Amino acid sequence: MRDQSGGPRVLLRRLRELMAEPLEPQERLDRIVRQIASNMVAEVCSVYVLRADGVLELYATEGLNKEAVHLSQLKMGQGLVGTIAASAQPLNLSDAQSHPAFRYLPETGEEIYHSFLGVPILRGGRSLGVLVVQNKASRNYRDDELEALETTAMVIAEMIATGDLKKITKPGLELDLTRSITIDGDSYNDGIGLGYVVLHEPRIVVTNLLNDDAEKEIRRLAEALGSLRISIDDMLSRREVSMEGEHREVLETYRMFAHDQGWVRKLEEAIRNGLTAEAAVEKVQSDTKARMIRLTDPYLRERMHDFEDLANRLLRMLTGYTGRTLAEGLPADAIIFARAMGAAELLDYPRTNVRGLVLEEGAVTSHVVIVARAMGIPVVGQAAGVVALAENGDAVIVDGEEGHIHLRPLSDLQRAYEEKVRFRARRQEQFRALRAVEPVTKDGQRIHLLMNAGLLVDLPQLSESGAEGIGLFRTELQFMIASTMPKADEQESFYRSVIKQSGSRPVTFRTLDIGGDKVVPYFRGHEEENPALGWRAIRLSLDRPGLLRTQLRAMLRAAADRELKLMVPMVTEVQEIVRVRDILRKEVQHLSRFGHGLPRKLQVGAMLEVPALLWQLDELMEAVDFVSVGSNDLFQFAMAVDRGNARVSDRFDPLGRSFLRILRDIVRAGQRTGTPLTLCGELAGKPLSAMALLGLGFRSISMSPASIGPVKAMLLALDVGALSKVMEDALNDTQAVEPMRHLLEHFAHSHNIPL
Repeated sequence: MRDQSGGPRVLLRRLRELMAEPLEPQERLDRIVRQIASNMVAEVCSVYVLRADGVLELYATEGLNKEAVHLSQLKMGQGLVGTIAASAQPLNLSDAQSHPAFRYLPETGEEIYHSFLGVPILRGGRSLGVLVVQNKASRNYRDDELEALETTAMVIAEMIATGDLKKITKPGLELDLTRSITIDGDSYNDGIGLGYVVLHEPRIVVTNLLNDDAEKEIRRLAEALGSLRISIDDMLSRREVSMEGEHREVLETYRMFAHDQGWVRKLEEAIRNGLTAEAAVEKVQSDTKARMIRLTDPYLRERMHDFEDLANRLLRMLTGYTGRTLAEGLPADAIIFARAMGAAELLDYPRTNVRGLVLEEGAVTSHVVIVARAMGIPVVGQAAGVVALAENGDAVIVDGEEGHIHLRPLSDLQRAYEEKVRFRARRQEQFRALRAVEPVTKDGQRIHLLMNAGLLVDLPQLSESGAEGIGLFRTELQFMIASTMPKADEQESFYRSVIKQSGSRPVTFRTLDIGGDKVVPYFRGHEEENPALGWRAIRLSLDRPGLLRTQLRAMLRAAADRELKLMVPMVTEVQEIVRVRDILRKEVQHLSRFGHGLPRKLQVGAMLEVPALLWQLDELMEAVDFVSVGSNDLFQFAMAVDRGNARVSDRFDPLGRSFLRILRDIVRAGQRTGTPLTLCGELAGKPLSAMALLGLGFRSISMSPASIGPVKAMLLALDVGALSKVMEDALNDTQAVEPMRHLLEHFAHSHNIPL
């Protein structure tokens, strides 16, 4: 460089002036490469931009043949330029033509140039193109020249991201930033959502890239880093953060990054090269992400998320970002994209605007997914990396049936899904026509179809779906979406509203099922290695009897002169039911003593989720008024499968012989003792598995409201007696190899049963 101390700053100042001038995109790019070449005493400066078809096209050059612009092309990974784009790493070569990746492009006339410095044009860790300088003489470029070129590439990245280059892109072609992408995830709720991306935590857009006073920016950075470190230390010192566990590990990682001197030096160096403090954070974050995103070690990739979170916290401090109201600028067809989020956060969005939810993390049984189901929107989870690939306002299709996310879809795909949505709407109309039809099988068996709920917003679907009542009302959702513990009168008012809106239809309330993965912000338990098997549900409630008494009292008062059905989750021993009945009896006596109204009928049931109850079935049936099988947890515990672990969650089939035999034993126990039996897990909501449940002898099943129509259409065409015989023979055959799922599918197909 001509001026080693001021070179980068002079260059950036001139680039800022160029960006402010009213120039056409091609002229702006041409003048940018000319300015870079002049400042760096380079004989060549070229910009290659990555297209959606994976080709790097020469968009501007100073020093190479001008006729090669928009004609010269390299594929990703091809030549030096393609290698830089694919690896997101710079190349600094004194003799470019001796490098094994060198590829000669005769149209450019570059054969006379030996030294080569190329840097990726990065945004959010993604390669958008490559910026190159070349000289005839063999030389290695200095570190400050490399830093200057990387900083300049950041300015060009913003040109690409803002869409400036669309005008000079060949007709029929698009740049990589706008290409159509399909990401595979896990289907967490059926349905198809067409709309536009809304990032739950919007990416901070740095508009002020270049500084006028480097020392002032370094002071701003130091102040923000100091505040960041204090906030992390404060979080670590709080009483609710245990001395060990995952939560503390994440915070300790944050602290390590925040105090890392190598990171701070990179930030200060970028500022001295002319960037503002926030632009320096964005540059270093993008460079680091580009390197880490290609790592195969899952632990290190997870640390990348920690680093990103920390850098974003620092960006918010530097830019003064205070967040936005959720309704602000929200499109009418919003698809929410999030790494992870809570149930309350989803409910903060205007419900009429939300058409779908995409999560990088989460599990099918997490509370945000349960709430999304209640809202009737499609959900896809475990969509790794999707947030970084999306921009606010991108068109998107969420396929909750197959677990696909189509980002910036092609027009043909868009039309195909629009037709699919119309077809689903027609099917829903057909199902709605069945609302008043009594659910009786072809051979005259009356089936009770109930729905699962947990929020007041669910209740209008009772009439819309044709459900006979609520087979599972998850009372914990009221606690999970509240910022403080709901008081007794608030709980009573809530339960009274549920009963009133249900009309004459029965409601089965489940007592609090918190703990495990259902964390409420104001009630913190101890960190547990395996929370699903830990201090949760009735175990927690019996250890905190005041919590249980308050809830039972609120339910009893809300159901005055009505029927009250309540059931206890996660029962492991019959004695737990005895203890709950004892607490309930005392609450009835207390309310009666003070003249409060009481339910005219009170029934107490148990959820059968823990395999230990399979050896206490007759005692359990005698101790309760009804039993509800929670097939989600029962399957998880019986098969030793963590439903939130993608590696094992699909390893075993809930329609396999072993689990169906367990369910058959439960049905037989209910028949022996005359105890009413319902199943309210995921199995009830799919026509094929619901058909299997009816074949086993279940006559009452509870599911999401959207599932009632398809399940009713199935059972109206079903001869359940014929199915029972086929299933009984298959379950008794110890030599059978054909999967039960195949047998059930064949039965449905041969008997024209809609699935």
